[in-house]
Amino acid sequence: MAEKKKITRTEIKELGRVKALEQLFKESGLENGEVVTLSGKEEKKNYNFVSCNKMMLEGVDFDLTYVPLKYLGYKAALLGIGTVYSKGYAPYSLSFTIGVSSKFSFEHISDLWAGIRSAAKIHSVEKITFDLTPSMSGLMISCTATGRELASVTEKFPKVSANSLICINGNLGSACMGFYVLEREKQAFTGKQPDLAKYKYPLSQYLTPEIEPGIISSFAEAGVWPSAGYFMTRGLGDAVKQLSKDLGCGADIYLDKIPVAPEARTVSEEIGIDIVTAIVNGGDDYRLLYIFPLEAHDKIRKELPFLEVVGHTTKEGCYLVSPDGNRLEIKAQGWQ
Repeated sequence: MAEKKKITRTEIKELGRVKALEQLFKESGLENGEVVTLSGKEEKKNYNFVSCNKMMLEGVDFDLTYVPLKYLGYKAALLGIGTVYSKGYAPYSLSFTIGVSSKFSFEHISDLWAGIRSAAKIHSVEKITFDLTPSMSGLMISCTATGRELASVTEKFPKVSANSLICINGNLGSACMGFYVLEREKQAFTGKQPDLAKYKYPLSQYLTPEIEPGIISSFAEAGVWPSAGYFMTRGLGDAVKQLSKDLGCGADIYLDKIPVAPEARTVSEEIGIDIVTAIVNGGDDYRLLYIFPLEAHDKIRKELPFLEVVGHTTKEGCYLVSPDGNRLEIKAQGWQ
């Protein structure tokens, strides 16, 4: 019988905040600091920057019963990185403030940090700041992400016109199905580790979603740029309603054009949740939605094969359009 590995627990208060942060950054190749300086000039070129702030709360945005801390750190970083990508910028810096209660040890925070570092490396983030603060209510994660425009981009976000194309960069609904599988198994947990092998794909989409790091560069290389972009974390319906509000237009989304993984359909049938409802309101897909000029259609098909055209902008109203032409108004949580 294999010897059980001894788990080390180091109380954060034993190290102190400063020492704990020093140990996290030790041998990481990264330098921690209170602020990130954003230079507008480099090699005689001027750059523009964008910044966004995201918050994740234990019990609201994640459940540590089934979400490993390393995965959570990765996903928290991707939440900021994806928002930067949606605006047509490349990730530049991440600044984290982590609220921790006494139930978390230094080893727990090290796991969270490992996930953040992994996402930062994949997406070539240049600078990271990381800080800890006490919390009375579990784990809280605040992330500010900054993006820098690419030097090769000369024209960005052309004006949205009627019949502009609405595109997404992957299938929808899988992450929501992964979430429901984990919630179901949590409720049925009897002390025996459940066998989740057959749910590998939807679980991976919920726990460790992926974004192609070169997505912004691919637009520049293809010579086509989106008119607007949104990062979908609250479902397709939320993103469509947001673009309608921001751009003063409507949208038709064609149900038969939305890519859905076979594994997601299988799980939706198994647990009795309509896959369309999961797509529209489910959230956690971590997909990018872009709007392109109609004339970019051929280039998208030939040079940007990772994008799927799922609909187009209209004068007003947001609708799901079925293959037989029926139109159902899109409603999203928080917009009713």
